[in-house]
Amino acid sequence: MTEPDPRYLAELAAQLRVDAVRASAAAGSGHPTSSMSAADLMAVLFAGHLRYDFADPDAPGNDHLIFSKGHASPLLYALYKAAGAISDEELMTFRKRGSRLEGHPTPRLPWVDVATGSLGQGLPVGVGIALAGKRLDRLPYHVWVLCGDSELAEGSVWEAVEQAGHEELAGITAIVDVNRLGQRGPTRHGWDTGAYAARFGAFGWHTIEIDGHDLERIHHALAEARAARRPTAILARTRKGEGVAAIADREGAHGKPLADPDDAVEELGGPRHVSVTVAKPDGAARTRPEARSYQAPAFPVGERVATRSAFGEALAALGAARPDVVVLDGEVADSTRTQNFADAFPERFFECYIAEQQMVAAAVGMQVRGWTPYACTFAAFLTRAYDFIRMAAVSRADVRLVGSHAGVAIGQDGPSQMGLEDIAMLRAVHGSTVLYPCDANQTAALVAAMADRPGIVYLRTTRGDTPVIYGPDEEFPIGGSRVLRRSDEDFATIVAAGVTVHEALAAADELDREGIPVGVVDLYSIKPLDAEVLRNAAISSGNVITVEDHWPEGGLGEAVLSAVSDLGPRVVQLAVRGMPGSATPAEQLADAGIDRASIAGAVRSLRRSA
Repeated sequence: MTEPDPRYLAELAAQLRVDAVRASAAAGSGHPTSSMSAADLMAVLFAGHLRYDFADPDAPGNDHLIFSKGHASPLLYALYKAAGAISDEELMTFRKRGSRLEGHPTPRLPWVDVATGSLGQGLPVGVGIALAGKRLDRLPYHVWVLCGDSELAEGSVWEAVEQAGHEELAGITAIVDVNRLGQRGPTRHGWDTGAYAARFGAFGWHTIEIDGHDLERIHHALAEARAARRPTAILARTRKGEGVAAIADREGAHGKPLADPDDAVEELGGPRHVSVTVAKPDGAARTRPEARSYQAPAFPVGERVATRSAFGEALAALGAARPDVVVLDGEVADSTRTQNFADAFPERFFECYIAEQQMVAAAVGMQVRGWTPYACTFAAFLTRAYDFIRMAAVSRADVRLVGSHAGVAIGQDGPSQMGLEDIAMLRAVHGSTVLYPCDANQTAALVAAMADRPGIVYLRTTRGDTPVIYGPDEEFPIGGSRVLRRSDEDFATIVAAGVTVHEALAAADELDREGIPVGVVDLYSIKPLDAEVLRNAAISSGNVITVEDHWPEGGLGEAVLSAVSDLGPRVVQLAVRGMPGSATPAEQLADAGIDRASIAGAVRSLRRSA
């Protein structure tokens, strides 16, 4: 590789610092000092090591650059300006209403893969992209992740470091800006790059410790990283606010524009008009087999099949039809039944072990590369990855999540294993879809429907066997529902999903024998929900009873209320309200007041008070 011109690199780095100061001053906010510390690192990367076609962000061979320290966005946007991707005029719209240049980067810009800013997420997502490069795309693109030293306190970083080390991902480099200062003071290890090197090295990473303002040393470190046969961490000692004496390595300057930006620009040598030509990647092609039609597994009506088991069979069938489908597991494949897929398509199955944050992050990274990921674990354990799910929505990512062993119906394992918050958690995610099938054939249909659904799509499955009540050829559109019982004489409508559908049907049969007709709605799509059916039921019967294997807050009941409350029906919410213990599934449903006897009792109580 040609040795870079140090004078040119120094000028480019100075321009990046100037533009970070200017943009933050124009915005009246931002993080110029965190941008200035990494300017030399990024100048050398863009000038001599990044391979990227800004005119074709989707080119298969493009490298990937992730600013995990997303608050250094002024530096990223200054780089885009130097590369000719944006103008100086747009740079000055930083953080202003309607601008693409948001306070922290998002994919509103075509060169940004994922949203960052919640620290500790860029490297885990980068590992997902690098996994796709090695095992799926089989292309030589490189993933460069700029990390801050403060974020290395996040446990998710070390989940990513271990995954990359275990997978021997030579295609990823973490460039750590060790500038010593966090938001409120010094970081845990300060400038002790050796402390960080020991930690990365323990997970099998190649480590390089450098002066992050030595342009020649940076160049050689980046070249060494690309040539390495394992993941590399470049630990660069830098100074926050480098180039301006009043703020360089000074506490109290984080997250605010400079007090005297004009003086700072003058000290940095004034504005420049330096451009950088980023090398384009080699013409790489990405080929995948053609998709075939999905042949869903069929389950005879009347059999008893757990929806988690139906999910496993359906996922394997979808994998046969869709070569773009990949599956990520949190070391529970035997329980979630993703083992079916692993056995059939081991090359598209990724074991993330008990590291749910890394599992979701890797899924986000893989969808960046055009794959269709299903990330699966117990519903309860997705809570650990919630910030990654939230940020995936900010990234406009298309990710399918599957949570098994939901609710008290799992039985004796007790509350630590029960997903009782998952519906509320996923309903609150912007643009999400929440599905809760009650039988095997419905599950199989929804597994396929998820594949092309945009955004964060969540499927909730249950552990125990439930009766198959739908035929294998029936359709279940997302946003729909099924009216299982209805008459013009209905006193009330019971709205249920998943395991409680079967309890509701049994309660309806019991009440019918007593001469109390009730309707039953299977609300398998909780978000979006079938408002028309719910509103018609509320109008015709006047009484609505919701039944859910979930806490009352944020679950099915509140979803139904959002659709019918303006109509004024009486709504009774049956949900899990007390902390469960260990008991059989039937005992759990009874103790929670969501079994058939409790549902029938609620209807009778309503009738007595009518």
